[in-house]
Amino acid sequence: MNDLDTFRALLTPEGTGLLDALRDYDPSQELAVATRLRRTYAPELVSAALAQARLRQRAVAKFGADDAYRMFFTPNGVEQSTRASVAAHRARVFTAQGVRGVADLCCGIGGDALALARAGIRVLAVDRDELTAEVARANAAALGLAGLIEVRCADVTDVDTSGWDAVFVDPARRGGRGRVFDPEAYSPPLSWAVGAARKAPFAALKIAPGIPHESVPPEAEAEWISDGGDVKEAVLWFGGAHAPRHPRTPGTVRATLLPAGATLWTSAPLPPPPVGPVGRYLYEPDGAVIRAHLVAEIVAACDGRLIDETIAYVTNDEPFDSPFTTAYEITDELPFNMKKLKALLREREVGVLTVKKRGSAVEPEELRRKMKLQGRASATVFLTRVAGAPTMLIGRPVTPA
Repeated sequence: MNDLDTFRALLTPEGTGLLDALRDYDPSQELAVATRLRRTYAPELVSAALAQARLRQRAVAKFGADDAYRMFFTPNGVEQSTRASVAAHRARVFTAQGVRGVADLCCGIGGDALALARAGIRVLAVDRDELTAEVARANAAALGLAGLIEVRCADVTDVDTSGWDAVFVDPARRGGRGRVFDPEAYSPPLSWAVGAARKAPFAALKIAPGIPHESVPPEAEAEWISDGGDVKEAVLWFGGAHAPRHPRTPGTVRATLLPAGATLWTSAPLPPPPVGPVGRYLYEPDGAVIRAHLVAEIVAACDGRLIDETIAYVTNDEPFDSPFTTAYEITDELPFNMKKLKALLREREVGVLTVKKRGSAVEPEELRRKMKLQGRASATVFLTRVAGAPTMLIGRPVTPA
């Protein structure tokens, strides 16, 4: 039985019943569970169901339990699919542009197609891998969205998208040796995806967050998205400058923070910010702000400065509340010295230590182990550089207003 036949067996009443029975199974007990199930079910079906059950458990973090335990996955699909909250954000942008139909190219298991359909948008979902396309089709059916999603197994470069309001392209960014960093090594290459976007009235291209800014086409807006403080992806938007909500403007860089939806953007980036001594407060910009090269905008907003020209820590002397930063009050600034840090933490009875680092080779777990912490107090230590010198900053979080 090939992979496609095995997967289709999971869609039968027997297969779905087996998956339902495995919803809460403990992977550490897999051998015993498999032995028991094989007394009733075919070994190939049991193996496929157990693999799918493991994938569903992993997918809960991206899709939530309600959807993940109804959906189907491939190993690559779990790793590469868009997180549901990010896909929903993107679908809102398409909706704000008045888009009624999207050609979703390189759709994978259908994460973005599902979000678009839930926003009421018709979707042509295309993937060249037959098993992946079958999984996307099954997901549309499982979530009751098959009426809005047409899944097609084809090479995206052969698909005519001229009849669609918008195009969304999510090129594969992994190869046989792992993650691909060169945009021209994407599958299909970024240059092809940009060409497809330019032909559409409105388009979005999903790219890796680490893409060099010089690789962004001048007619695109580049958006970096974080969810819960973790940078998840970047998107290049083409067209749509005149939308009443979520306008997209060529040359703009944007940082969007989910789940709140706060967005910071500029079409005229500021010059490099000033550098100066550590003040009373230290601000850690969200990763999306850093990736979007918008730290200078944070410095200007809080009337602050950087502690080092190469480090994205912002400081000032007055409290500043922003959704785009986490604020700390700094109590101590010391040259890097493990013994002095250990003595200070012991003196203050610090038992809970949060370690943050930028510009330091010391690993947080290594530092905690050497500190041998005891006590009820807590503190945050920053291992970083100040004006080029290795430095330890000690402080505590500031509660947002």
